[in-house]
Amino acid sequence: MTETSEEYGETPEGFGVRPAVAADVPVVKAVIDAAFQPYVERIGRVPVPMEADHAANVAAGRVFVTGEPVTGLVVVEERPDHLYLDIVAVRPDAHGRGIGGRLLRFVDAHARALGLDEIRLYTNAMMWENQKIYPRYGYAMTERRVEGPYDRIHYVKRLV
Repeated sequence: MTETSEEYGETPEGFGVRPAVAADVPVVKAVIDAAFQPYVERIGRVPVPMEADHAANVAAGRVFVTGEPVTGLVVVEERPDHLYLDIVAVRPDAHGRGIGGRLLRFVDAHARALGLDEIRLYTNAMMWENQKIYPRYGYAMTERRVEGPYDRIHYVKRLV
């Protein structure tokens, strides 16, 4: 294992996830855009992740990528009582290879390494695929809330 992988809770079998660096910003944007583009028509607007400040997120140490070239990523934010999972994105041409699951397991390990026992996230209600995925990884729906133009489903995962 590398020093970076140990720091981020990598297990012996490895997650293959690393912190993004400034040079990754264009590919971070490209992966997020490719992953969320199919939802533009469905939800009737550009999804929030496509408009995020990717350079600022990378600079703040919130973005972790996997693959060479990068095929998937997560954006997380440490909060006092939980880890907020802001974005999970996998290039559409890499779907079905277990990349999303690997990233979600990494998020679990990362939260534990930070001493946090809870992960929270939300997804747009129109992204119904996510409503099938997150429960399979231990996330429980806590509420559905309309926030401005967004109909969001909130999830929580308690780590044991």
